[in-house]
Amino acid sequence: MADHQEASVTLPSDPASVSEARRYVARVLTEWGLPDGAGTAETVRLIISELATNAVQHTLGTSPTFTVDVTLRRDEELRVGVTDSHPRWPQRLPAAVQQDNGRGMVIIRALTAEHGGRLAVTPTADGGKTVWITLPWTVRAQG
Repeated sequence: MADHQEASVTLPSDPASVSEARRYVARVLTEWGLPDGAGTAETVRLIISELATNAVQHTLGTSPTFTVDVTLRRDEELRVGVTDSHPRWPQRLPAAVQQDNGRGMVIIRALTAEHGGRLAVTPTADGGKTVWITLPWTVRAQG
């Protein structure tokens, strides 16, 4: 496998795009050798669902699209990010807040930490942001 692989897709900020983002990432991970039923694959699909949902719901119509980037570095590290053009960064809610929604980032942080990864948010040149998760790559190179 190459030292560095990348894949990217840009989708409309529409609720139907959340499932398309999830399917896209699942296809890419399978092509890169991560079995579809592997725990890491399921975790990444859930994280992408949450990140894409945030990009659709919380950009308040100001980001007509969002982009999903998937990067594999040296068969060691998987990096997945969702970029939108809305300037507001994700907010951490207090644990005591009683809401039916707004827990996406809590879920993302917990899943990322549980799998030995990290979460970061970086600004984009156009004033938006990318929310990244980085996880150890658990698939051994075939040789």
